[in-house]
Amino acid sequence: MALPVRKQFKYWGIAAAVFFFLLYALGDQLLPFFLGAAIAYFLDPVADWLEAHGCSRGLATGIITISAIIIFVIVALLVIPTLVEQAVQLFNAAPQLARDLSTFLTERFPSLLDEGSTVRQTINSLGQTISERGGQLLETALTSAASLINIVVLFVIVPVVGVYLLLDWDRMIARVDELLPRDHAPVIRRLAADVDTTLAGFIRGMGTVCLILGTYYAIALMLIGLQFGLVVGFVAGLLTFIPYVGAIVGGLLAVGLALFQFWGEWWWIVAVAVVFQIGQIAEGNFLTPKLVGNSVGLHPVWLILALSVFGALFGFVGMLVAVPMAAALGVLVRFVIEQYQSSRLYTGVTGQAQAETPAPTATPEAED
Repeated sequence: MALPVRKQFKYWGIAAAVFFFLLYALGDQLLPFFLGAAIAYFLDPVADWLEAHGCSRGLATGIITISAIIIFVIVALLVIPTLVEQAVQLFNAAPQLARDLSTFLTERFPSLLDEGSTVRQTINSLGQTISERGGQLLETALTSAASLINIVVLFVIVPVVGVYLLLDWDRMIARVDELLPRDHAPVIRRLAADVDTTLAGFIRGMGTVCLILGTYYAIALMLIGLQFGLVVGFVAGLLTFIPYVGAIVGGLLAVGLALFQFWGEWWWIVAVAVVFQIGQIAEGNFLTPKLVGNSVGLHPVWLILALSVFGALFGFVGMLVAVPMAAALGVLVRFVIEQYQSSRLYTGVTGQAQAETPAPTATPEAED
C-alpha cells in the first residue's frame, strides 16, 4: 500500500532539509567533490561516445584523463603565468589609470572636476583602494600557506574524484534508479530526464560557449596590442555564463583600457569595440543556438536569482549547485503546472477545460 501524500511530503522535506543543512555546514569540505562531480557530468557524453566507438569504460576514462593532463600542462605553462602577471599589473596600474581619467575629464570638462572636488577625490581614492586592496588580496591568495594548501588539495582531490565518478557514472545512475520508489519511478525518471536535458543544454553548451568566446576575446585583444588583454578576455569569457553580462563587463573594461592606451589612435579603440561586437554576433547567431539551443528552459532572470540566492546562503559551493537546482526547480514548477491543468481544480466539474463563449451580439434583424 502506498504511503499517504502527507507522509511522502514529510520524508522528502526531511531529505531536502538534511541536504541543505549539510551544504551550509560542510560547504568548503564538499567543494572538491561537487567540482569533481561537475567535471564527470560534463565529460560523461565524451566517455559514452568513446564507448560507442569500441572503447571500454576504463579505456575511455584513461583517454580523457591523459588528454586533460596534457591540456592542463600546456595551459599551466603558457597561459596561467601570463594571466596572473597581467592581473597583478592591472591592480598596480589602477592608481595611474584613475589619475589619467581625472586628467582626461579635467581637460574636457573643467567645470566637473576642479581641484578638491568630490568626484575627483572619489576617482583617486577608488584607484588607490583597488591597487592596495586588490593587489594585496591577490598576493595573499597566491602566497599564503593556507591558500596554497587549499589549491593543492583542489588540484589533487578534484581530478581524482572526477576520474572515479566518470569511471563509475553509468553504474551509479543504474544504482540510483534501483533505489527509486517503485510507485513513482516512471515520473521521477521523466523529471530527471527533463532536468538532465536542461543541464546538458545549458552547462555543457554554455561552458563550451564561454571557452570559445574567452579564447577569442583574449587572442583578438592581444593581437590588437591591448594591455591586460588576456585578463579582459578571461573575465569576459567567464562571465558569458550569465547572459549579456560577459559582453557588457568585458566590453566596457576593454574599451575603457583602450581609451587610455590608444588615445588619439581611434582606429584601435574602434577595433576593440568591433572585437566584442563580432563576439556578440557570433554568440547570438551561431554559438548559443547551435550549442545551447532555444529550449533549455532557464530564463536569464531565473538564473541570476538562483546564483544570487544560493551564493549568499552557501558561498561559492552554493553558486556551483545553483544552476542544477534552478533547472530542477524549473522542471518541478512545469510539472506542477501540468498536473494543475489536468486536475478538477482547473477543468471544473465537467472534467474538461471549456473555452469561454463570446457574448451574443445584436443583429440588425433583431433590432428591427
